[in-house]
Amino acid sequence: MGQLTGKTALVAGAGRNNGKAISIAFAREGADLILVAREKKDSLSEVVTECEKLGAKVLPVMGDVSDHQQVERLVQQGLDRFGQIDVLMHCAGRRAHQDFWQISYEEWDKTFAVNLNSLFYLAKAVVPSMMKRKTGSIIALGGQASVTSQSQRAHVISSKHGLFGLIKALALELGPYNVRANLIALMTIENVRANPEWYGGHSGYSAEDIASIPLKRPGKPQEVANVAVFLASEQSSYVTGDRVLCGGGRYM
Repeated sequence: MGQLTGKTALVAGAGRNNGKAISIAFAREGADLILVAREKKDSLSEVVTECEKLGAKVLPVMGDVSDHQQVERLVQQGLDRFGQIDVLMHCAGRRAHQDFWQISYEEWDKTFAVNLNSLFYLAKAVVPSMMKRKTGSIIALGGQASVTSQSQRAHVISSKHGLFGLIKALALELGPYNVRANLIALMTIENVRANPEWYGGHSGYSAEDIASIPLKRPGKPQEVANVAVFLASEQSSYVTGDRVLCGGGRYM
């Protein structure tokens, strides 16, 4: 029996990278899944196939979690299919790079919509059923931007710091209902970058990046997924309102 047997998890941003690894890890641990992606239906279908091979029942949903009306619909679809959502896993993220004076109003709003508003919308739709059943775990991927500040990322830094603030607010208000909320702060992870132009055209990490990590290597999405499984399971039943650093010791 897996650590998540009998639970249903909604994973937003499930089609690639960390979201894909987390979805597969949840399936391996016995969870049924509502997998959400905004685009690349073929990629999501591949994740669905891998999860079903592990015995999971899966509801794939194409939707934009930065749109509250779409969120309400997809959450209701999940509740109609499975009757419950025990784990809300927020992997959606926008990691734009622009100098502060180059950030447009549109880019600022879009970054906040994807990085912060989406968790508010998802939690608002999922939390009532969690409160009623007096059980639930809400987890968000926060990234390095939720821990430090960096140049060319004022919009990302602000939204990710806000994300941790929302997690703490949820943990405080939902604690009496046995609903927990935590954030995973990632650092250097081996992911495929959707917009390499934001990283100077590079798809990998520089020697300088790796040298700053005490473990001297980038992390793997599976290692992120291991932390997510812990926070989703009863193994972390007394952990809430916290931020788990998953970065090989970087920025300790």
